[in-house]
Amino acid sequence: MSEAIKAPSRKKYNLFTAFFARIWAVWGVVTFVLTFLIIFIPSMATKLVKDPKGMWWFILVSKAWNTVWLYLVLSPLKVYGKEYFKKGTTYIVTANHNGMLDIPLLCPFVPGPNQTIAKDTFTKVPLFGCFYARGSVLVNRDSVASRKKSFDLMKASLKKGFHMCIFPEGTRNKTDLPMAKFQDGAFKLSRDTKTPIIPCIILGSAKACPIHETLFLLPTKLQMHFLPPIEPEDMTIEALKQKVYDTMVDFYVKNS
Repeated sequence: MSEAIKAPSRKKYNLFTAFFARIWAVWGVVTFVLTFLIIFIPSMATKLVKDPKGMWWFILVSKAWNTVWLYLVLSPLKVYGKEYFKKGTTYIVTANHNGMLDIPLLCPFVPGPNQTIAKDTFTKVPLFGCFYARGSVLVNRDSVASRKKSFDLMKASLKKGFHMCIFPEGTRNKTDLPMAKFQDGAFKLSRDTKTPIIPCIILGSAKACPIHETLFLLPTKLQMHFLPPIEPEDMTIEALKQKVYDTMVDFYVKNS
């Protein structure tokens, strides 16, 4: 039923709102960089601690940083459903992807040590590239060998006790649907490793940082909802993917 539902059309902003949003975006970039410089050394020091404890500390530092930054840009985040993460169990977290804000939101606010699958291009950014690589399994999407290696690394991360955070749409949703078609990776990983999936719905990021606007940020109350785990059981990859897709789209449409 999900694919028949259309997402809201592109919004038009008046001159005042458009001007304010771009000034606010500059403020967002400046405060993001300044606060990042403060936490950079503590975040890198977590490499000295053996994983998974080291990654736990890295996520804790990242959460503190992002919490402060979100308040500075007047976009506080409320997280729901953390009780679905059971101690001693690793999960694959699949989140919708509507805007640039989704990236700093997801991993820091997932309970426990975790990594995400991410493009290797960001590692070229000075300083931030080191931070980015610390919390990510890197992949070159144009390389078959790199994609295979990243899949093996995600399996290794799960064995270490890390949750794996994945945007199953692959990139930001630019379609007229609530969510773009899901790729197979997260669901193949779930089937191969017998790891349950926790769907995650991020609300507000599309309003705060619209995908069709450049250098644009509006103060927005953000929400992150973790939904009950979905076990891979004996489902095919396609059936598992469809179940997660329908679950996420239904929640998104009812609550956005």
